[in-house]
Amino acid sequence: MELTVTQENLARALAGSSRVASTKTQLPILGNILLRTDGHRLMIAATNLEIATSQLIGAKIVNEGAITVPARLITEFVGSLPKSTVTLKVENNHLHITADGYKSIINGTAADDFPELPTISEKEAVSYSINAVNLKQAITQTILTASSDATRPILTGVYWHSHDGHLYLASTDGYRLSEKRLVETKSDVAAIIPTSTLQEVMRTMNDDIEEIEVLFDESQVRFRLNDAEITSRLIDGNFPDYRQLIPATSESNATLARSDFSRVTKVAGLFARESGGSITITTDSEKGVVSLHSVASELGENTSEAQAVVTADGQVTLNSRYLTEALGVIDSETVIFRFSGKLAPCVLASDSADSDYQHIIMPLKS
Repeated sequence: MELTVTQENLARALAGSSRVASTKTQLPILGNILLRTDGHRLMIAATNLEIATSQLIGAKIVNEGAITVPARLITEFVGSLPKSTVTLKVENNHLHITADGYKSIINGTAADDFPELPTISEKEAVSYSINAVNLKQAITQTILTASSDATRPILTGVYWHSHDGHLYLASTDGYRLSEKRLVETKSDVAAIIPTSTLQEVMRTMNDDIEEIEVLFDESQVRFRLNDAEITSRLIDGNFPDYRQLIPATSESNATLARSDFSRVTKVAGLFARESGGSITITTDSEKGVVSLHSVASELGENTSEAQAVVTADGQVTLNSRYLTEALGVIDSETVIFRFSGKLAPCVLASDSADSDYQHIIMPLKS
């Protein structure tokens, strides 16, 4: 193999692949990156057997071929080179790299030893073309409520599923839940995508990507972002019927500015650190306020109020961090906060007729 590429394109592709390459494994080859010519382009790929990523970049190919090299070394080396043309040449499983005043040899391994990259049948897969900005927002809004508890793997991912003619994303850790309506669909899909995969998709997104193609088969998902592809295994299992946890109506509804609600929540949270983030929220329909109270036994206490349109008086205790994070991902200027008593789930949503996102938080026992 012999070819030339630009340092910028090579460094960017290597950085993406090196995040997936794994050194914490019994298979040393998984700590390598695969370099292989593909027509008039160079493919850079890596896998940890759970996620596989590949990126095609333009190259001037002199001789075709392939090799695998240690991911960390080549990524850091190429990233340190000046912006110029880089020549790659393979001789006897050694990768010779030449660039403005730099000559290096990296010991590699035959590409035949590298695991076969996963494939998905384009004809049989369920596919979606999703606006990149909308997809990034949907992932951001749902990934934060996924669980990190490995003993319940089905909750460590985001549930992509069709319902009433739309594609939805949902996740829960048992204490909170988020649901996002994304696009219309006529296909049936029910798949749990690991959060690590969605995080990698987010890292790979850039301003040049307008549409992202998502393909599902029985056990895998593939995200195609222009010349980059990320393929992942799905999490086995059935996601819980979460919709039954979302209350259709609530006794107390408060409509207020998201910025005001977020500000008083953050202030209340400062005094709630000793009590596990516990803050008490009170709605007052006569005064038209939402009041947040928190106590730090040794430091003091705090009561903050925000103006709101309130339908009924009520009180509930929540985790301040959960509330702050939920308010941080809702994109409307005005939000609706609704709840029924001290034990029923609380719902946060944007104040619009076509709201496509809702966030549920379970109360703390006060």
